Amino acid sequence: MKKVLILIVACLPFFYSCKDSRQTETKATYKTLTIVQADQTLKSDYTATLRGRQYVEIRPQVSGIITEIRINEGDIVHKGQVLFVIDQVPYKAALETAVANVKSAEAKLRTAKLTAKSKAELYKERVISEFDLQTAENAQAEAQAALAQAKAQEINARNNLSYTEVKSPVNGVASMIPYRVGALVSSNINEPLVSVSDDEEVYAYFSMSENQILDLVQQYGSLQKAMLQMPNVELELSNGDIYSHKGKINAISGTVNENTGAISLRASFLNPEKLLRNGGSGKVIIPTVKKNCIVIPQAATYELQNRAFVYKVVEGKAQSVPVQLFKLNNGTEYIVESGLMPGDVIIAEGAGLVREGTVIESQPTK
Repeated sequence: MKKVLILIVACLPFFYSCKDSRQTETKATYKTLTIVQADQTLKSDYTATLRGRQYVEIRPQVSGIITEIRINEGDIVHKGQVLFVIDQVPYKAALETAVANVKSAEAKLRTAKLTAKSKAELYKERVISEFDLQTAENAQAEAQAALAQAKAQEINARNNLSYTEVKSPVNGVASMIPYRVGALVSSNINEPLVSVSDDEEVYAYFSMSENQILDLVQQYGSLQKAMLQMPNVELELSNGDIYSHKGKINAISGTVNENTGAISLRASFLNPEKLLRNGGSGKVIIPTVKKNCIVIPQAATYELQNRAFVYKVVEGKAQSVPVQLFKLNNGTEYIVESGLMPGDVIIAEGAGLVREGTVIESQPTK
C-alpha cells in the first residue's frame, strides 16, 4: 500500500506538467492578413458652407415709396437690370429746381462779368476807385462760385433721380423679396430689398485645425505651394451625393481664429447646372495619396500607453509589435509607416482580445 501511494505522489508533477502543456498549446482561430504594399487614397471630409462667387445685398440709396417691382422672386437677373422703382416725382421736381438754379447762376455770372468789365474800363479812365473795381471783380468770383455750387446740386439731383431705379450690380439669382409696392424704404432699412447671388462659381468655406495646416506647410513647403500642388477636392452634398464637378482649394486664411483655433479655407466649384445654391451646406472631401504603403485594418491594432501595437504571427504564435501610424485614416484602415514589412502575417481582427504567445490557427482574410 505504501508503494502505491509513493508511486501516485511521484506521478503528480508529471500529470500537472502535462496539463499546463495542454493549456499553453491551446489554439485560437483568428483571421490573419499577409502584409503587402499598395497605393492608398485617404479621404478626409470637412463641413462646409456654400457661398456664391458674389453675394450682394441690394439696398436703396434714396428714401421713398416703392412704385414698381420688376422681378419675380428667384429670377435670374443681369448686371444693370432695373429691379425696383422708387417714387420719382419728388426727385424729378428736385432736378428741375436744380437745373433752374444753374440757369439763374449762369445769368448772374454773365451780369457780373459785364459789370466787372465795365468797371475795369472806368478804372482805366480814373472814373472810379480801385475799391469799386475790386468789388466788381469779387462779385464776379462770387457768381462763378454760385454757378459751380448750382451745377454740383444738379449733379446730385440727377444722381438721386437715377437712384430711384434700383439696379442689380451683378449677374445672378434673386432671393425672396420682403417688400411690396407701396412700402416706404430708405438706405437704413433692416432687410435689403433683395439679395443677388452670382453662382456661376460657388465657394465652399471650411476650416482646418492649426496642426493640420502646419502639416500641409511641412508637406508642401508653404501654403502657396500647398494650394498649387494639392489634388482636386470633392463636394458631398447635403443629401449624401457626390457633386459631379471637382473643385480646387484656392484660398487659405492667414490668421487663426482665436476662439476656435481653426483656420478657414476656400474651395471653388463650377456650377453650370445651378445645382449649388448660396447659403447651402455640404462636406469638402480632400484626398491624400500614399504610394507603395502598408495598409492594415483598424481592428488589427490595439493601444497601450498611447502607442499602437499589432500582433504578428511568428512561428505560429502571437507576438506584439509596436507600429507607427500615418496621421490620417479613412475610418476603417490605417497606413503603417514603420514596424511591419511586406510578407509579415498579422492578426487582422480582435487584436485587443489576443494574448502574447497565443498559438494562432490562421484563417486568412478574403
